[in-house]
Amino acid sequence: MSASDLRYWLRLCLIPGIGPERQRELLATFGLPERIFAAGQFSLAQVIGEKLATALRTHDNSALVETALVWANEPGNAILTLGDATYPQALLQIADPPSLLYAKGRVELLQQPAIAMVGARAATPQGEANAEAFAEAFAAANLTVISGLALGVDAAAHRGALKAAGSTIAVIGTGADRIYPARNAALARRIAENGLVISEFPLGTPPTPYNFPRRNRIISGLARGVLVVEAAVDSGSLITARTAIEQGRDVFAIPGSIHSPQARGCHRLIKQGAKLVESAQDVLEELDWAHNAHIAPVVSQASADAEELGLLGQMGFDPVDPDTLGTRAGLTPDALFAILTTLELDGRIARLAGGRFQRIT
Repeated sequence: MSASDLRYWLRLCLIPGIGPERQRELLATFGLPERIFAAGQFSLAQVIGEKLATALRTHDNSALVETALVWANEPGNAILTLGDATYPQALLQIADPPSLLYAKGRVELLQQPAIAMVGARAATPQGEANAEAFAEAFAAANLTVISGLALGVDAAAHRGALKAAGSTIAVIGTGADRIYPARNAALARRIAENGLVISEFPLGTPPTPYNFPRRNRIISGLARGVLVVEAAVDSGSLITARTAIEQGRDVFAIPGSIHSPQARGCHRLIKQGAKLVESAQDVLEELDWAHNAHIAPVVSQASADAEELGLLGQMGFDPVDPDTLGTRAGLTPDALFAILTTLELDGRIARLAGGRFQRIT
């Protein structure tokens, strides 16, 4: 698309009060943005009302438009419009595709088969380990992994995908020139270098609560299915799952402990018809994608002596306090903590708040 054509698209999409729904109504009525701006007040008002028609004809957003054009000309950056041949076909299938996508990285990934992964920001160590391992397996099977760059499950999914031959897309709820949360800035740079960061929001847009549920429709819309790794019953991940169902996408969920608040959202989804999965292979088979690569086990079991294996068996996968674990295993406190220390250093258990421990592998 020429800079002149893109300028009209930006001018339309950067007018306050004319959101994506109104933009699509105007495009359906008049065609390309250039024709919208050539239309008269009466014709415009018939579609969007007098007030917005006046705003469209008089609002000056030229500074914002030029800033966006400069950004788009920087190496690795692009702005895609609904009129571009490179606009992702998957988003054209949903009810409310964004008029613009600000992209940083490998734009060609938007045309690749993909799986979305979402879950709790305050994920358990087991949840993060599962997300990273599943994502690595998906990327090894040549599926692009899509998530939202949040803390917890999202970040783990991006990290896992970057380990494999495939790659990952981060759909963010801020402007593409801003990263939220700041703790994921280094990860965002890696994704921009090896994958893709995209946003529908104008440059400079701050992280406001409204943005994140809205961006979830893009996460699910780009994917063939959505995997929920961990989620509380009030989690935003369930919004993504509901959106996926509305878009005709498959929904998968990993079950967890009946005692874990972070598993209850997944359990609710499973009761409502989401597919219960225990491995990446389960998802790939449901998507009829399992033939594309050999999938390694999701979580590897390191070698351990019988005493350590015995304690892991007594621990199970629910968080447990040392007193309860010592009673189960019949160990003295000194013997118990000696084994726990070894297991923690090996990365096979994690120490949680309140002095509890949880098995990871």
